[in-house]
Amino acid sequence: MNKEWSEKIKRIQVLLDKETTYKDAIELLIEFRKEMFEQISQIVNGYPAKAFYQMPFANTEGYHSKTLAYSIWHIFRIEDIVAHSLIAGDEQILMTGDYQKKIGSPIITTGNELQGQEIAEFSKKLNIKYLYEYAREVMLSTNSILLNLEYSQMKTRYSVEDKDKLASIGCVSPNENAIWLIDYWCNKDIRGLIKMPFSRHWSMHIEAMKRIKNKLCKNVRKGVDPVAYCGLSCNHCFLGEWCGSCRTEYNVCSFATIYEDRRCPNMVCCMDKKIDGCYECSDLENCTKGFYMPDNDGAASAKAQAMFIRKYGKKAFLKTHDKLHERYDFSKTQEILGQDVYEGFKLLEKEYSN
Repeated sequence: MNKEWSEKIKRIQVLLDKETTYKDAIELLIEFRKEMFEQISQIVNGYPAKAFYQMPFANTEGYHSKTLAYSIWHIFRIEDIVAHSLIAGDEQILMTGDYQKKIGSPIITTGNELQGQEIAEFSKKLNIKYLYEYAREVMLSTNSILLNLEYSQMKTRYSVEDKDKLASIGCVSPNENAIWLIDYWCNKDIRGLIKMPFSRHWSMHIEAMKRIKNKLCKNVRKGVDPVAYCGLSCNHCFLGEWCGSCRTEYNVCSFATIYEDRRCPNMVCCMDKKIDGCYECSDLENCTKGFYMPDNDGAASAKAQAMFIRKYGKKAFLKTHDKLHERYDFSKTQEILGQDVYEGFKLLEKEYSN
């Protein structure tokens, strides 16, 4: 598990155990859930539909052997069931929002009963837009429940009747891989449920989703030109583990994700002009499109790199980037090349000639 996330979970668990720090724990937990959910948002907003039913780690052990779509469904079905049917005692978001129909899911269970190819086939059927909408609504409703809980309720436990109720509504499959969940949940008090389904369970599955998307990006980038249309090096980008590059469908560049088709203005312009990249354009120095927008912090460094490619070529550019990363510790090129196009260009030339 992510070390930083693990430490946050430990901190939340400690704070939950004392009445004087209980409210602090809830506030910290909600903030942490927001941070983790952002990872899901980036995946949903950045990747093509086919990414959500692929299984790059099929036939292996662990949560990463699933799909992105299954992971989202599983996390939030469990939370919806526990938060509403068990803790709040009201109707689940899946039902109140008519989400089973919207999502196109053939099941209302947690999905624990699905194995191997069944997971991929299930994932293909899901409407990711509505699945994401459902996940977000479940998260927000659970946050509201958490904020309204009192410390005196933390030791609330559940009965045989509660177990029977969960079994009767059909949200947990009777399959041996799933039915144990009812006992697991009902044998915990509310504090125990907060510690697992609402926090640690999230972190384990979202970590697995990160492994899945990293592998998908790595696979799709094989043999693909690592130089972006604007002149950035995808091999050296701080988004490297997230992004498949703007030359693939897995494009999560900041200037791509704000457009529905995930095509930034630089890409569109280059395609319209039938050129390989901005470095082949005669209007490069004066361009203010996309990544070169004046208010973009990385505009000057990107343009400097495109100018370098135009003069020395991609091979020299990538080697120069390798040398820069050996010499300096940085994630974004503007941290080294600065905010002046020509000074940045000179720095690249100097590094190239050394």
